[in-house]
Amino acid sequence: MRTACEHNDLANRTVKWLLWGVPAVVLVLGGFVGSFPRMLLWTSALLSAGTACVVNAARCGRLHCYLTGPLYLVGALTTLLVGLEFVPPRWSWIAMGVIGGTMLSFVPEWVQGKYHVR
Repeated sequence: MRTACEHNDLANRTVKWLLWGVPAVVLVLGGFVGSFPRMLLWTSALLSAGTACVVNAARCGRLHCYLTGPLYLVGALTTLLVGLEFVPPRWSWIAMGVIGGTMLSFVPEWVQGKYHVR
């Protein structure tokens, strides 16, 4: 079972740099621009990384992807709402939520292993 999970894990392939590396760089670069460009950059980066995590969780059962997928998708929605001024601008809250949530999402992997056994 474990080898099948590892084989299906997108994070074990070269494509991981496209799926999560590019969005991470876009998120960092988005921190140095104005509100509207930041909204465009962060929303697209979080949407693509979140979608990749949801797909990876479904493909291989990667435990932290079950947490980061929804986290990034909610982050994308929040970024869109802040950028369109539907809610007060708290870019730092979004950044800290995404960074902190990503770090915390690895804790269950340390306790139970990388993959959720179905």
